[in-house]
Amino acid sequence: MAIDKVTSAALATGAVPNQSAFKNIVINGDQSIAQRSTSLSSISSGNSNYPVDRFRVNLGTAGTWTLSQDTTVPTGQGFAKSIKMDCTTANGSLSAGSYMLLQQLIEGQNLQYLKKGTSSAESLTVSFWVYATKTGTNICELYDQDNTRHIAKSYTISSSNTWEKKTITFAGDTSGAFNNDNGASLELNFWLAAGTTYSSGSLATSWASNTNANRAVGQVNHADSTSNNFYITGVQLEAGTSASDFEFLPFDINKNRCLRYYYVHAAGASLEIACGFYYNSGYLTCHIQFPQEMRAPPSLIKTSGTNYYRAWRANSEDLFDDFNNGIQSPTTTSCGIDGTTGVSGTQGEGNRIITVGSDSLIAFSAEL
Repeated sequence: MAIDKVTSAALATGAVPNQSAFKNIVINGDQSIAQRSTSLSSISSGNSNYPVDRFRVNLGTAGTWTLSQDTTVPTGQGFAKSIKMDCTTANGSLSAGSYMLLQQLIEGQNLQYLKKGTSSAESLTVSFWVYATKTGTNICELYDQDNTRHIAKSYTISSSNTWEKKTITFAGDTSGAFNNDNGASLELNFWLAAGTTYSSGSLATSWASNTNANRAVGQVNHADSTSNNFYITGVQLEAGTSASDFEFLPFDINKNRCLRYYYVHAAGASLEIACGFYYNSGYLTCHIQFPQEMRAPPSLIKTSGTNYYRAWRANSEDLFDDFNNGIQSPTTTSCGIDGTTGVSGTQGEGNRIITVGSDSLIAFSAEL
């Protein structure tokens, strides 16, 4: 059988044949989508800190940071955005359990072609551009949540405040298949700080059952000075033993992929929410259809305050404070949201609901 030029080239470079479109396992690797905010300040803990869509900072007692979508990018590479992590309060003496990671979590059903857990398991290659104030050894890790296994490799930031491209290849794992579902199976982790709990052993450069001490051995501490910044863009994770050119997707396709996990329905003043009605005089309800099917029935993210929302009705208005009864009957495609705080209308009367407060927010999260 003749081998076409594309397949021949793929075989020669170690890439996986027939995996040309959407080869990047990472979503929003060019950092172009940032629905929540373009800047988060005073971040010192937690794992729900998203400077851009699909990338979260998981942080514990490793300084205080401002996280943002930034326009500092490597010249001539086609990127317009990056993630910037700016240390605003330093921690030069990390406690044993201190950590800071930039992560993306990936659904198992998107990883089945990697054949993990079989003798034919595919290698994975991650490539990215990085720019940091602090030089030295850094750790990139793959963590298998389904089987509690991991592999980690080091890379070196050689020059301060200089864009450098890094490429790291991880061997395929012949143990432990990924679950074929919509749950989190694989973490791609970029470590920025690691206390001795995560760095006192021997780096797990081959796939192994997780040992925390072996996860980030040698990691420099980017939290040790308020002068420190860390930027990253062009993150690509693909099957094979070599890195191909970054796969740029059209903005609309990239955003739709992000909407599977998080959707901002209305943020700010004078924005449409939905048409609804009064279930009774003190109970307002409305229906919302999501523009993209979400990964799972989502949770409601909202703000509240005095007169944050307005229901136009019968040549009048009803200012109310909150959708305090929350989300109702959520599916992956739609839901209802209900409110009673400050609501006063006529049972059965229809209304048109809009935001009033400048920081009013109705959003939905199905993040991993």
